Amino acid sequence: MSETEQQPQHKPEHDFVQVYIDRVHYDAPSHHMTGQGLRDLPKPPVPTDRDLWQEVEGPTDDILIRPEGNYEVKTWTHYYTAPKTINPGVS
Repeated sequence: MSETEQQPQHKPEHDFVQVYIDRVHYDAPSHHMTGQGLRDLPKPPVPTDRDLWQEVEGPTDDILIRPEGNYEVKTWTHYYTAPKTINPGVS
């Protein structure tokens, strides 16, 4: 093999992205996923009566993960669930 030829790069069989949902570790299968794919990582999946949010450090608002959206998934990202509807009570 000449110096200009390169060996093929071998990708690891399982190239997971480590994330957290409600403080529990999950291995996401890709760096690009739909919101529904993220919701399906826990077993059972995140229920439809709860929203999934991505935590953002600093004064920036957290990001609502919509099931139909496409998202870049980064290692060690933290997500959390919250009720879709919050009843503050009756006055």
